[in-house]
Amino acid sequence: MKENQNESSNPTASPTKRPIPPYVKALSGSLGGIVEATCLQPIDVIKTRLQLDRTGSYKGIIHCGATVSRTEGVRALWKGLTPFATHLTLKYALRMGSNAVLQGAFKDAETGKVSNHGRLISGFGAGVLEALVIVTPFEVVKIRLQQQKGLSHDLLKYKGPIHCARMIIREEGILGLWSGAAPTVMRNGTNQAAMFTAKNAFDVLLWKKHEGDGRVLLPWQSMISGFLAGTAGPVCTGPFDVVKTRLMAQSRGVDGQMKYKGMIHAIRTIYAEEGLLALWKGLLPRLMRIPPGQAIVWTVADQVIGLYERRYLPSAAL
Repeated sequence: MKENQNESSNPTASPTKRPIPPYVKALSGSLGGIVEATCLQPIDVIKTRLQLDRTGSYKGIIHCGATVSRTEGVRALWKGLTPFATHLTLKYALRMGSNAVLQGAFKDAETGKVSNHGRLISGFGAGVLEALVIVTPFEVVKIRLQQQKGLSHDLLKYKGPIHCARMIIREEGILGLWSGAAPTVMRNGTNQAAMFTAKNAFDVLLWKKHEGDGRVLLPWQSMISGFLAGTAGPVCTGPFDVVKTRLMAQSRGVDGQMKYKGMIHAIRTIYAEEGLLALWKGLLPRLMRIPPGQAIVWTVADQVIGLYERRYLPSAAL
């Protein structure tokens, strides 16, 4: 009764928005991850091959894809799909869920709104968490599988994701699965800080959509917002992604030494040996993969979240 009296005495006050539970956002992210992995795995394989190409064997995206298909078969474009799909499903679940939890700490107690700096910090925190818990070990396995060339399964060093992980642990220790963790943390933290902030901004700017208002974006609207939100990260974090890939792909040489000693050493070595632009190798396929990937993920996620809002938050639309 007190709440009703207060609201009626102050009609201009905004009602506190009921939050969407983190588990709903986690579920929406995992479903989006499954769809994204299936659609975009070939682009990820091409990106990895280009980033590991030090001799200029591939002339570009189309040439790389055609060469892989011709010499290794079309199925080679889906190499590493199992760890990639698993890692995306878990990554998006953790990303969406942890971001929702972190944003809860920055919500205004009266309006339930989150400031832009709160979104940035929450996004960065979610990116760091996903990088350490899920992304790094899964991507190490994925990249080791993708860099293998050849048609004969018997001649491949790694026979599959589980065998690959076991070999890495046996030869390099458990920390071998976290090779390239530093640039991965920097890449994912920066990416998610920008992405969550941009997605919310585009939703409001383009469609006047606010979280918890009961409205559900049409799929094409979610695709546009997600695509635009996913464009800035690859350009800003290109060097981190190249260094991450090199660190994850390397194994000990005959002398037992690693070529790259860490993130800074890798950046310096790549710059000295291959030039500045080498730090942005694979940028075009990243731009071909990440923005469309975000478009796919957000199309699925927004529909799942919207379904929850319509069914369980009917007051949000009032």
